[in-house]
Amino acid sequence: MPDIKDIIKAQERIHTFIYKTPVLKSSLLNEWCGHEVFFKAECLQKIGAFKARGACNAISWLIENNSKPKRIIANSSGNHAQAVAWAASQFGIPSTIYMPVYASKVKVQATRSYGAEVELSENRIITDEKVKEAAKEEGTYWIPPFNHDQVISGQGTAIVEALHEITDVDAVFAPCGGGGLLSGTVIATHALSPDTKVFGAEPFNANDAAQSLKMNSIQRLQSVPDTIADGAMTMAVGDITFQYLKMLDGLFEIEESKIIYWTQWLTHLLKLHIEPTSAMAMEAGFQWLKNQKTKRRIIVILSGGNIDQETSLKIWSTNHLDAQPKIR
Repeated sequence: MPDIKDIIKAQERIHTFIYKTPVLKSSLLNEWCGHEVFFKAECLQKIGAFKARGACNAISWLIENNSKPKRIIANSSGNHAQAVAWAASQFGIPSTIYMPVYASKVKVQATRSYGAEVELSENRIITDEKVKEAAKEEGTYWIPPFNHDQVISGQGTAIVEALHEITDVDAVFAPCGGGGLLSGTVIATHALSPDTKVFGAEPFNANDAAQSLKMNSIQRLQSVPDTIADGAMTMAVGDITFQYLKMLDGLFEIEESKIIYWTQWLTHLLKLHIEPTSAMAMEAGFQWLKNQKTKRRIIVILSGGNIDQETSLKIWSTNHLDAQPKIR
């Protein structure tokens, strides 16, 4: 199980490859909420998402341990696909990415543009089966999207940067797909800021992690979830990430309307390209702040900013900017 030492080592490995993304805030939002909200803008990261950190660390770790593979493979519906394709290209390693046909078109195109061969399948179940089979080939290394020690360690570097910049943080909020980002966030936050709480956010329509925590065993969704948060369409969390999800102070299940609401408002307030998956974390933070009696400081991790035209049309089909976010 990775710990803070693994995250610090990951930071040392990848700092020359990735961006140290900014921490931003909106004075207007803070005025409306009566609290201080800081945003770790991973939507400005390489490939437009935090996933670049984990993928780059996994490959760097392989090379550091004299285990450079002949080919890298991965399975993903989006940002992990781009991240592995990009990271593999940095080290001159050919890559093949297995993706479902319903993956965001812009993410499929971007994955190919980073030099990867992309193989599309009818659904995520078939995609996962194909990558498992391909992983048996000699010289091939499979980097899963979240359930991997070095992927988790790489993802944890995002909150390490933020906590070095922002002090006296009461709570951190991050989205939950397979739990890689949250696992890294839990490890780093508990080590660097023990009094800071860590919360996750998951679509109500794709709440396998919430079900797993309630049942105290990993629960798998029976079908592809219907959610606009394509970065959180994972069918089940991993055996590694589940252990860290149990350490959370809470996991919020977010309705689709709230995901869209905050996607619009954060885009407007921060002037950034915000993925719906990122917006979930803001709604979780907003719900938590509503129950606080004193002024709080929180960090919201904006996990990515890759949106295709079809998703953009869904986001902006109804105007939510008439309803101002206000806690009191």
